[in-house]
This record gives sequence, C-alpha cells and structure tokens, in this order.
Amino acid sequence: MGRDVCHDAPVDRHEPIVIVGASLAGLRTAQALRREGHQGPLTLVGDEAHWPPYDRPPLSKQVLIGSLEPERVRLRVPDDLGLDVRTGRRAERLDVEARTVTLDDGTELAYGAAVIATGATPRRIPGTDALSGVHVVRTIDDSLALRADLEGAASVVVVGAGFIGCEVASSCRSLGLEVTVADLLPLPLAPFGPAAGEIVAEMHRANGVDLRLGVGVAGFDGDDSGRVRSVRLADGTTVEADVVVVGIGVVPNTAWLEGSGLTLQNGVACDETCLALGSDGTVAAVGDVARWPHPRYGSSRIEHWTNAGEQAAHVAKVLVHGPETVGPFAPVPYFWSDQFGRKLQFVGTCGDGDDFQVVEGSVEEGRWVAAYGRDGATVAALCVGWPARLAPWSALVGQDGVPFPPPVP
Repeated sequence: MGRDVCHDAPVDRHEPIVIVGASLAGLRTAQALRREGHQGPLTLVGDEAHWPPYDRPPLSKQVLIGSLEPERVRLRVPDDLGLDVRTGRRAERLDVEARTVTLDDGTELAYGAAVIATGATPRRIPGTDALSGVHVVRTIDDSLALRADLEGAASVVVVGAGFIGCEVASSCRSLGLEVTVADLLPLPLAPFGPAAGEIVAEMHRANGVDLRLGVGVAGFDGDDSGRVRSVRLADGTTVEADVVVVGIGVVPNTAWLEGSGLTLQNGVACDETCLALGSDGTVAAVGDVARWPHPRYGSSRIEHWTNAGEQAAHVAKVLVHGPETVGPFAPVPYFWSDQFGRKLQFVGTCGDGDDFQVVEGSVEEGRWVAAYGRDGATVAALCVGWPARLAPWSALVGQDGVPFPPPVP
C-alpha cells in the first residue's frame, strides 16, 4: 500500500494521467482535466472497440426500436483534447506502488494519476449462455443484437422490472409485441418507492404489459436448435417467449483490481472526494464503479448518466487542484426514465418507509409531481410528464430541512 492520501494536488499538471474506461465517465473526465488546466499526456483505455463512445440511455429506447441509428448516439469528442486512445484493450492490473496500469497486450502505462471509470457489467442468469434469443442491454452491440431478434418476434419476456426492464418493455410494446415482465420484487422501479411503484405498475398494465410480480424465474425451455421458446416461473406458470431480455442489475467491473491494494466494496471504495482508498492519493474512481461516502446520503454508488458527468468534473478538480481545495463530492442524485411517452424524473433518495404525497398535477392526467418525506423533512421528488417542474423541485430537494409536506416551489 502506498503513502496516505496527500492534501496537495495529487498530480503535477505535466504528468501523465491514465483513464481506464472509455465511455461517458472516462471521456468526461478527460474533458474536465483539460478544462481544469492539466497539460500532461492523457491516455484513455477502453475494452470496447467503438470510438467515439456512444450514449447509453438511448440503447434501451430509440436505438432499440430503430428511431435512432447508432451513429446518431455517439458522444462528441473535442478535437483539442490530445488523447492517446487505446480501444479494444482491457486493463488487467493496477500497481499502486509502481504507478502503472498493465493492459491485456502486455503494455505498461506509467501514470502520475489514474482514474478508474470501468463501469459495470449486467448480471446474467446461470444456464442461459447456451440459449440463443436471451439478451442483456448494456452496449451498442447488445442493443443491435436485440433489435435484430425483435424483428421476427411476437412475444417478449423481460426478467427484471427495474429501469432497463421497464424501458425495454415500453419499447417492445411500441413495436406491437406481446410483453410479459417478471420480477421477484412486488413492484417495479424500487428506487421510486412503493407508492410510485404502484402507479408505474398501473401505467404498464394500461399499456398492455403483463406484469408477473413477486415471482422468480425457475428456468427456460428451448427448441431443438437451442433457441429460447418459453420461460418457467416459480409459481408453476409458463410464458411463451420468442425473445428474453434480462435486466436484473449490474456488477461493478473491479475484478482486474484484485490484489492492487485498493479497497473493493461492491465498487471501488473512495473517500469523500472520490480518491480511492488504499491508494496513495493518485487514484480516483468515477461513474458506476465508484463508491463514496456522500455527506448527506451516506455510502453511495450511483449508476446513472448525470452522476457520471458530475463525478468526472469533480475528480478532475481534485486531481488538478487538490482534495482540500475542492472538498467532498455531494451532488443531489438525479435520474430519469422514458416510458410510454412520459418522462419520469427523480431527484434525491427515498426509502420504503418514506412518506409520499402528490403535490402538483394529478396521476389521472399523467402530469404530476410527488414529494417524499422522512422524519418531517422533504428528501426527494418525482416529476412525471412534467419536465418544466424539475428545476425548482431539484433546488428544493437540495436544501436541508425543508419541511414535509413541502411548499410548492
């Protein structure tokens, strides 16, 4: 293990920085480092072959249904970043003492600072690897493979009623397919809490989705060619499926860091400024892979688009200007989802026991805002079909001690 985290700038402005992960979080880190004045070499390593990287949110929506072609969802890379981009290369080892990253082709990259932006990998259901027609959605290749399979399909079973599962269900219904969603949990979209979950469940049912909630998957049946044909549920029922989509969460990509000395706790554990624990203050983590103690919300690892950009900007400042100068990373969490023509936008965090109250609009009209309360204070808000109300509610949730029910901002 290296020396304790330093309080000066972790890296000289002319030293090399290696960013492992070449998707949104990695690219935004590179951009922010240049913006903050870093002049040294920047190397970006990514295991996917695609460059420029693509935006992931459209993969379960517009790209999947064919309303956006892949080239339209690539992120813009400024010409003046001066990046050394290594795509199709996988990082296999981080040596904190030597300050090197070793790639799968044996290349050793020396760094003054390193940023881990390796994201996460979808969980898969054991025993499905040998079946064709079973998909996850994480990469552009995943989305296009699923899109091709849907062209000849009539029925789809989605395993998992989280964000990916609900978005895929919405997309498949827009294509006229029969859709069944199965999940062990009693309601969809657990991060919204049970009251909002009931409303989301009704929205899916109203749009023709067959929800099988509170029931697990017992197995899959295939035909003689090895293609999936049905899904067996734990309640004894069987659902026909030309295509199966698995959306049961993700696992942070940290296996390559085993033995590095970094603290791994369902992600790369960091201090409040996002510098990795177990390093010498020259390693940081951003995006889906980073876990840090949020001053307000406690231990946090956020798997959403907005956080990746905000955390990248923060880490760049920490590396260039020093953690004491910049301070803790303390955003108001924000995420959104598009389902059945409505935008669902959430700010803050909520728990199952929180109070819930619709404070603007009405659920029946499809345009409403709900506030969440805990111990008499407002902790979160959900805006559905009403993007214009997000900014004032986000500002309100960002304040400490706003009473619940809150005043309408």
